[in-house]
Amino acid sequence: MHLHPTTHILLGAFCIIQGLATILLDLNRTHATHPRWLGHARFHVVWQTATVAALAILEVALLLLPGQLESERFDLVAILACTPMLGFFAALITRRIYGGTLYDPGGIPPVLINIRQHQIQVDMNLVAEIAGILCLSLIVCLHQFAIARR
Repeated sequence: MHLHPTTHILLGAFCIIQGLATILLDLNRTHATHPRWLGHARFHVVWQTATVAALAILEVALLLLPGQLESERFDLVAILACTPMLGFFAALITRRIYGGTLYDPGGIPPVLINIRQHQIQVDMNLVAEIAGILCLSLIVCLHQFAIARR
């Protein structure tokens, strides 16, 4: 059974963007070469970046692979693409345990939004991860809708 290619293209594009964004955002002076970061912290961010990039390559390969189990491979790729985002939320939720912060001096600061007389700090990592989960969910829903219509 050949499935609707639009959802495969959307999921593939999502995976490519996720892998490239991680490289562009983390392999620079705000992260991997941040002058105040300890060497071991730099090691971990490069490790995480390489893992997400390799995962993106694997995901795209699984989508492009011809043959059987096309729907199952789509589902597997969606799960794999969700994994780094779930890791972000795990780190976010547990950051008080290990003393983690969402940003550092010299890093990417939060966006400040003034609402009436209150100033709210909005971390762009959080915005990006929520947007990613919503986009991925929409792609999966479109895929399920395409399958149901067959």
